[in-house]
Amino acid sequence: MDTTPEPPQSQSQPSARPPEAEPEPQSESAENSGTSEESEHPDRPGHPPRPAYDPPPAHAPRAPWADGIRFAFGTLTVLPVRGTRWDREAAHTGMLCAPLAGLTVGLCAAAVGGVLLFLGGGALLAAVATAAIPAVLTRGLHLDGLADTADGLGSGKPAEDALRIMKRSDIGPFGVITLLFVLLGQVAALAQLYGQSWAHGAVGAAVAGVAARCALTLAARVGVPAARPEGLGAAVAGTVPWRSAGVVAAVVVVGCAVVAIPFGPYAVVRHAFAALAALAAAELLLHHCRRRLGGVTGDVFGALAETAATMALVVLTFG
Repeated sequence: MDTTPEPPQSQSQPSARPPEAEPEPQSESAENSGTSEESEHPDRPGHPPRPAYDPPPAHAPRAPWADGIRFAFGTLTVLPVRGTRWDREAAHTGMLCAPLAGLTVGLCAAAVGGVLLFLGGGALLAAVATAAIPAVLTRGLHLDGLADTADGLGSGKPAEDALRIMKRSDIGPFGVITLLFVLLGQVAALAQLYGQSWAHGAVGAAVAGVAARCALTLAARVGVPAARPEGLGAAVAGTVPWRSAGVVAAVVVVGCAVVAIPFGPYAVVRHAFAALAALAAAELLLHHCRRRLGGVTGDVFGALAETAATMALVVLTFG
C-alpha cells in the first residue's frame, strides 16, 4: 500500500486540514517474530497455553454484608438461610464472612459435645459427636472434597485426568485412607481436650471451625485460579482481594488467642499458634493443588477446610 502523504492543498483552501498519513501495516514477518524466534531458539521454554475459558476478573465488587452472610451460610452450611443472590459480588462478601459460618458450626458441635458430657457420655463419645456435627451441618461436602482431592492427587496423573478422577462419585483407596486418618486425628485430639474440661473441648471445636473457614477465605484470594470453568471453585476463585483476606486472617488469629485468655498466657500463645499452623497447612496443600491441578475446585476447598481443622486440633493438644 502506498503510504506517501498527499501534497499540501493550495492556498485557496486555507481551512482544509491536511490528511493524516495512514499507519503502515505490520509486516507478516513482524507478526510472526515470536514464532521465528522460538524456532531459532528451541531450547527456550515456550509460553504456557491459554486456558480454554476466559478467567474471571481480578476480583468482584463487594455486595452488601447481608447478602454475603447469606451466601456464606447457604454455601458452607445446611442451615436454613434464604439466599437472594449467588453472583461473584455476593461471593466476594460471602468468602469474607466464611469464618462466621465456621464459628457457628464449631459452637453447635461444642454444644452437642457438652450435652453428652453432662449426661455422662464420656470424653471419647463427646469427641465423636463433636467431629460428626460439622459433617452433618455441611452435608459431608468437606469430607467428600477431602476424599476426592486425595484420590486426584494420589493418582499421580496429569491435571486433566486427576480432575476427572475427582469428579467421580465413588471414593478410591487414597480417599478412604485419608478420611480414616483425618477423622481419627480429629476425634483423638477432641477427646484429649474434653478430658481436660468441657471448656477446652468447646474452645477447640470453635477454633477449628473458624480456622477451617478462614482457610477458604485465603484460598479465594486474587491470584488463585479455578481449575475448571464451572463449579464452586470457579464461582469464588479470585473474588477476595489480598488485603481483605489478610485482614480476615489476622482477625481470626487474634480472636483465637483472645478466647483462650481464661486458660492462661501459655494457652493464649498455643491457640494463636494453632490458628497460624492451620492456615499454614492449608496454604501448603493449596500450593500443591495449584501446581498439580492448575487451580482450585470445590473439592479442593473442602480438603483445605478439613486440613486446617485437623491441624488446629492437633496443635491444641500440645503442652
